[in-house]
Amino acid sequence: MDIFSLISLFGGLALFLYGMSLMSVGLERLAGGKLEGILKKMTSNPVKSLFLGIGITAVIQSSSAVTVMLVGLVNSGIMELSATVGVIMGSNIGTTITAWILSLVGLESDNLLIKLLKPQSFSPIVAFIGVILMMRAKTSRKKDIGSILIGFAILMYGMNFMSDAVSPLADMPAFTSLLTAFTNPFLGIMTGILLTAVIQSSSASVGILQALSLTGSISYGMAIPIIMGQNIGTCVTALISSIGVSRNAKRVAVIHISFNIIGTAICMLLYFILHYLADLPFLEEAIGPAGIAVAHSIFNITTTLLLLPFTKFLVRIAERSIKEEAVQEVAFLDERLLNTPSIAVQECGQMTMEMGHVAQKAILSAMELLFQYDEKKAEGVKALEKDADMYEDRLGSYLVKLSGCELSDADSNTISKMLHVIGDFERISDHAVQVMEAAKEMKEKKIVLSDSGKHELETATAAIGEMIGISTTAFDKNDMDAACRVEPLEEVVGDLAEQVKQNHIARLQAGVCTIQQGFVLSDIMTNYARVSAHCSNIAVAVIETSHASFGAHQYLGKLKTMEDPVFKELFKAYREKYAL
Repeated sequence: MDIFSLISLFGGLALFLYGMSLMSVGLERLAGGKLEGILKKMTSNPVKSLFLGIGITAVIQSSSAVTVMLVGLVNSGIMELSATVGVIMGSNIGTTITAWILSLVGLESDNLLIKLLKPQSFSPIVAFIGVILMMRAKTSRKKDIGSILIGFAILMYGMNFMSDAVSPLADMPAFTSLLTAFTNPFLGIMTGILLTAVIQSSSASVGILQALSLTGSISYGMAIPIIMGQNIGTCVTALISSIGVSRNAKRVAVIHISFNIIGTAICMLLYFILHYLADLPFLEEAIGPAGIAVAHSIFNITTTLLLLPFTKFLVRIAERSIKEEAVQEVAFLDERLLNTPSIAVQECGQMTMEMGHVAQKAILSAMELLFQYDEKKAEGVKALEKDADMYEDRLGSYLVKLSGCELSDADSNTISKMLHVIGDFERISDHAVQVMEAAKEMKEKKIVLSDSGKHELETATAAIGEMIGISTTAFDKNDMDAACRVEPLEEVVGDLAEQVKQNHIARLQAGVCTIQQGFVLSDIMTNYARVSAHCSNIAVAVIETSHASFGAHQYLGKLKTMEDPVFKELFKAYREKYAL
């Protein structure tokens, strides 16, 4: 093996790692919404979490990425520690899929169909299709498929480069004598740990082992301990990601390490007992890429089946290893989630929904104060407004960072929608405080509205209550029907506000009401009109992001000229419902 073979080996490794990264990113972007659906089903049930871990890792092709994501979710307070155990176990099984894909390199046969299954045969075609999709496709979904195909082809070319580079080693006596050292299982485990720790990918280190196995010099007895060590080495990524996070998030890394170390120890013990009690001739036989994939799968499935009943024990180990602090602070949205943008988008969506409910609660509470003032509830409105400010500040900063990641069209549209609506939710909470202050003024100055004035305020308040409910539902459920009901009601609220002011002027002229009552009522109606305008903005954002070619200004212009029959019908119904 000369210097050129060494260069080819490193070049092959570079292509292999880049192809895996490209394929993982493409798969993660393509999965987007599906990953979101998987996470929504996540429960503390270890068996369900196990299958979820398998599914997520199969999608993004990286157990390390899943563990980093779990650290971020726990650090953000989104996920309980106990729910991560099954996912971690499942991710170890899910990562074996890569080894099975790579085992295709070792296929040897004169059969035409089997020859077509060899990566050397179909990788060029896959790469060509991928390039065409990347260059010609109009939608991000097709571009993501192209990225996956190109990544897969590069991955396979990298594997071939590595196998070609190490093939001369089979005829080198020095290499053969070096391999005798690996008959020591403990040395094999340490080699697997170090190799995986350096490149931070168990899939890549298994791929390197599969490439070396093509020389015919690696036996089952050498490969099995290395595979065990590779599972421990992959924990390095989780350890790095746990730096600077909450205690609970650190425990995720401890669970990952404990699971792999205990699993390896048990399997090594079984290995030595079987080796002592029975002669195992297959351990001396040469192992191929498929054999490594089989050994990798059996090891991970066995450790999972052995330790799945002891998930609480693993949590207890983590809790005792990382002691609880008196004050536990969690991140609002952990930046580690940016490594899996579709998951980060989903969590931002959850946070934006929470912000919407904060704003909704603030305005509803403030409106109740108009009819029955309570100082404690008034303080609650102020607290909710501060919460809404915090949401806007942190969410806005996080969404800007997230928008710089590689995203699917759907995720980009979702981020755009969230950036639009968080400002509107925050302004609604501001108006809630102003309504609360108007209620406080009425209480302190003992301002009592006339019966007609009170009736008008109740009618307008009911309309605003329905409107905030519809707009919040439209955002939460991405409900187009609900979103389309907001604008007709906004027009009715605008007319109501104007009519209330005109009616008050008439009462003022008739001597029924005072100027002081008029100022308060006018202030309330102005805030109501502005709240309705923000609700309209939220609904329009929902509609706009659901239609790529949608034009907000043209849409609103058409509605306000009553050209839309549905709008006209809804406007009429709401006007009758909230008639003064």
